Amino acid sequence: MGGVVVVGAGLAGLNAARVLARAGVASVVLDAGDEVGGRVRTDVVDGVRFDRGFQILLPAYPELADVDLDALDLRHFRPGAFVHRGGRRDLLADPRDGLHAIRGALGQRVLGVRDLVALAGISLRDLVGPVRAITSAPDRTTREELGRWLSDDAVDTVLRPFLAGVFLERELTTSSRFFHLVWRSFARGGAALPALGMAELPRLLARGLDVRLGARVVAVRSDGVELAGGERVAADHVVIATDGSAADRLWPGLGAPAWHGVTTWYFRPPAPPLRDPTLVVDGDGGGPVVNTAVLSEVSRAYSPDAPLVQASVLDEATEAEVRSHLGVLYGTPVTGWETLARYDVPHALPVANAPHPLRGAVRLAPRRYVCGDHRDTPSIQGALVSGRRAARAVLADLGVRQVRGDQVRGDQVQ
Repeated sequence: MGGVVVVGAGLAGLNAARVLARAGVASVVLDAGDEVGGRVRTDVVDGVRFDRGFQILLPAYPELADVDLDALDLRHFRPGAFVHRGGRRDLLADPRDGLHAIRGALGQRVLGVRDLVALAGISLRDLVGPVRAITSAPDRTTREELGRWLSDDAVDTVLRPFLAGVFLERELTTSSRFFHLVWRSFARGGAALPALGMAELPRLLARGLDVRLGARVVAVRSDGVELAGGERVAADHVVIATDGSAADRLWPGLGAPAWHGVTTWYFRPPAPPLRDPTLVVDGDGGGPVVNTAVLSEVSRAYSPDAPLVQASVLDEATEAEVRSHLGVLYGTPVTGWETLARYDVPHALPVANAPHPLRGAVRLAPRRYVCGDHRDTPSIQGALVSGRRAARAVLADLGVRQVRGDQVRGDQVQ
């Protein structure tokens, strides 16, 4: 028999292997792909970087506390968003971001004073309040929760457009507890991208690990796992760290999650339509684009020689419809924009409709475990912390004392 096999080199599996390694327990990570990362991947074509679906990193995620974020050379978005409404594009940004953000808040016509104060109250409460106040609160839909604080107009023109790009659903049926946990991380550290693309995060996590790519696991056996082609890899302990649908195939009866999908388009305009590292959302709700950003303004390394614009779409839309909407959002002709890439990601995030448990069990059977964002929250944080939880379960069964700092703290529930 062997030691520990981790099935899947996504964020959950890599973090599980990292925690095991720090405790002195070797593991082998098997993955069917040609690179680590799972759903977090970046393609490089002619020097231009395309994340496979628009993704962002929240540096304040608690599980990133022991990750060397400096090695990622993070490039930050401006905290907030430009909201396009009625032919105007108003900046709603965190006032802590400086004079530009303060002027934007004073000059905008999207939110009234009462809604501005209420939104600041939500942010302040999530920023400084204990996480247990969030996790112990009644779990409503995000729409219902926001309606307790803000006017319907504020929700529909600002929060719904912004959060639709976070949750990948427009009706805000996502768990309100998950909303507050994510909002807390936005308030604490904003959003960023690794300078060279999102794939840099899993590559960093994989350093020093024994990862075997091109190894597709087709079954979990009593003595380990079986690969496509019939090869067996012996293991006493097996951690299934695939996405929820693949995990259900490997462990029938686990239950596959429902999924939210997204399509991300990448365009090259002749000039930047906006010289600002800020998301743009549509307060009018008049088109298919849920959010857009000039990525080359966030990180020039994404496209060193020309501007790069991403546009994320939740519903079926033609290229002409996407282009037309971008022309409205940026207030510029788009006829000269070159289409560079399109990524359809049907399994982007597990659905987390309220009420949604913040954690699912990671033990399947003796010496068999599972992790992934389908066991915690549908986020990078959820994937990482689930991997740590699974590793802790393995270590407990092995009787190995855990490394100080590898316990899952209360503030890691996200």
